[in-house]
Amino acid sequence: MPSDTSRPITPPTISYYGLLRDREFAGLYAGFTLTVAASTLSGFALGTLVDHQTRSPFLTAVSMYGATFTTVLGALTLMSVADGNRPRRTLVTLQCVSLLGVAAQAVPGLPLAARFGLLLVLGFFQSLGTGTRMGLLAEVVPASAYAPARSLMNITSGGMAIIGYAVGAVLLRYLSPQGVFAVATVLTGVALVVVAATVREHSIRLTRRPGLRQTWTANVALFSHPGRRALLLNLWVPNGLIVGCEALFISYAPDHAGALLAAGSAGMLLGDLTVGRLLTAGRRRRCAYALRLSLAAPYLLFALHPPLVVASVAVFVASAGFAATLPLQEQLLALTPDAVRGQVQGVESAGRMTWQGLGAAIAGGVAQYVTPAATITAVAATSLAVTIVSRPFVVRAHAVGDGTTGA
Repeated sequence: MPSDTSRPITPPTISYYGLLRDREFAGLYAGFTLTVAASTLSGFALGTLVDHQTRSPFLTAVSMYGATFTTVLGALTLMSVADGNRPRRTLVTLQCVSLLGVAAQAVPGLPLAARFGLLLVLGFFQSLGTGTRMGLLAEVVPASAYAPARSLMNITSGGMAIIGYAVGAVLLRYLSPQGVFAVATVLTGVALVVVAATVREHSIRLTRRPGLRQTWTANVALFSHPGRRALLLNLWVPNGLIVGCEALFISYAPDHAGALLAAGSAGMLLGDLTVGRLLTAGRRRRCAYALRLSLAAPYLLFALHPPLVVASVAVFVASAGFAATLPLQEQLLALTPDAVRGQVQGVESAGRMTWQGLGAAIAGGVAQYVTPAATITAVAATSLAVTIVSRPFVVRAHAVGDGTTGA
């Protein structure tokens, strides 16, 4: 069914409230919100369970972000389904897969090997779900409302993470990790119902049948463009390394990890709200480099073993730097043909999530041999170096995209 182009969401400076008045966007947004909440709860529960059973910083870090390792497989094999095969039906099917996976984690006595296997399977399908959802978003709202819509979703992701970590910490005082998994299962089920009831079918943008060959063709075109390569590098590597720092919070401060994780989520929320809602596109581009620097620099304080309050403030300030992803995503969208925008956004998200898993694995592996504080400092310094060294290539990508030289 062709998409409806007569809908009233057309103002160039549309507000969040204006977006939410559209029933279809509101359904897509609510499903995303519930999915993030469920993912946060289940990740925190699994990380706590693995830490209690193994006392291994590496396994704990990987358990929290292990699903991201296989997102890249989805991006490299079947991501073209994000632009075809009836995106609403695809998204509903993938929500069903997520529901089954989270429900399986709630089974008491499930071996850790099986739990990690479930993470890998869910990560593969999660990348396809993200690409499909973002492709639908680009059709549900007009181009002028895309940045506010992505900003609102980013803000919600941060807000739900704050609530999820806080609620997860409280629930784990009264429930077992399996009980928390059960709560996450209920949230995932509600998300499935909301998406199925509100999101309509949209146009299939591909002219060829989606599959491995179509995916590879679009990916080759994506990575052959130097501007897109530079943007993807900066969307993936610095962010992923900082997530590696966050993955060590349980090992760094077992009794206060929830507070540090919540501080990070709060900083992310504030950054996305400020950058996505209060700044124009031009100002977002000009602030992007400073935000990328602030993402890593505050973590250098961990070399001094700061008190919890100071550490929480540093994490809060650093996490606001994640808002640099928005201007980079806008630029990537501007360099992407309409026919493959769902796949490209899926690849971007999958690569970012894969690097989160790699960052967690790198940080966890190093922390097996040195202290978590020293590891956090070293990983943050590496992230900072990547941002500084790659800046000229990002500037060039902006120049290719719109003739500016900012960022």
